[in-house]
Amino acid sequence: MKKTLLLCFIHGFKGNESTFGDNYAFTEHLRRLVAAALPKIEVKAIVYPKYETRGDLGECVGRFNDWLLNKVIDLEVAAGAPSPTIDPSVHVILIGHSMGGIVAAETAITLASEQPIHGSTNPATDDNPKPNAAGAIPTPPPQPPSPNSLMFPYIQGVLAFDTPFLGISPGVVAHGAESKITTASTAISQLSGLTGLWGGARAAGAESSAMRNPPAPALPAPDRNDRDKPAAANKGGWGKWGNIAMVAGVVGAVAATGAAAYINRDQISQGWSWATSHMEFVGCLARKEELRRRTAYMVRLNEELGVGFGNLYTRLGKAASSKTSSIGTIVSGQRTFCVVPQRDQAGDWREAINDKATDEIEAHMAMFEPKENPGYERLAMNARDMIASWLQNDWYESSFGDTIRA
Repeated sequence: MKKTLLLCFIHGFKGNESTFGDNYAFTEHLRRLVAAALPKIEVKAIVYPKYETRGDLGECVGRFNDWLLNKVIDLEVAAGAPSPTIDPSVHVILIGHSMGGIVAAETAITLASEQPIHGSTNPATDDNPKPNAAGAIPTPPPQPPSPNSLMFPYIQGVLAFDTPFLGISPGVVAHGAESKITTASTAISQLSGLTGLWGGARAAGAESSAMRNPPAPALPAPDRNDRDKPAAANKGGWGKWGNIAMVAGVVGAVAATGAAAYINRDQISQGWSWATSHMEFVGCLARKEELRRRTAYMVRLNEELGVGFGNLYTRLGKAASSKTSSIGTIVSGQRTFCVVPQRDQAGDWREAINDKATDEIEAHMAMFEPKENPGYERLAMNARDMIASWLQNDWYESSFGDTIRA
């Protein structure tokens, strides 16, 4: 049976289908490269429609999983696969940009273990364990069960583009903080309203306010017709990343700032119900133990089931210079959007250097824009090579039928 590799693209926070280039340019470019590298199978590309990056991450993952299941079932039926849950004719590579990579990893983990990482930790105790009254350190939460090789849809790999699996680099905040320092007096009171999202101190008034205005739940992906709507001029909602992130860096709340860096300043004026629901979605970036456990389980999937796991992360190149400020010196060669693993196993991480971008967020947003990213072709080649290496297995070799051409 001729088999199919489905490349499924997922945008990140406040992104949309144009995240991956105008008219899906990068998705088709990568599909052609992968098809040429894997001639025994058919390679298809699909983009998850724009979805609301707000509310509970688990709800978002559930909706994406339902959508993906229907797409894969359609392909299996069309192929006439006799037993798709035992011997699937379709394998899937989940490809996420930024927070889309978190959605992809959570999906793979949930399908393989039926127990997501998100929500399995308590930031108040797991991130900073303290001895109890008897002097003993609390037992950490149990690990998810052993992965199941019969997951359906079958995830062959998770390929991330600049996903902060281990958090957002403190340099993202530090580099821009000095220019925003004058806004501290006006934004510091706003920042205090976010402390409850990070497991920190909660004022009674903040708690009652949150009860009166609960965060909006994650919404389902809209109909495909929504793709015809014009994309926002601010490149997926990022726009100017705002005062809150800057002030958080100044006062030392780097963990909170990791997620706060995503906030669009223009949206703050719409009220904290908007901000808190969106901050809830990216709040996992401030939960260190959850980040660690998610990454560790993806490594486990790679070792036990051969599920690929990689991250192509941006690093500033020639256009960035070292900067000395009251915060310290930031070495240009180390300026990345993501925290990069130093010792622990975290999958296949490869740098994607942008010699034109002058700051980390600019590089992060311009990954799939050839005019703004001189390393665009190298990025695509590295992505192709990762995917091709994950398909050196019996499933690929057993595919037969007419040779597929790109």
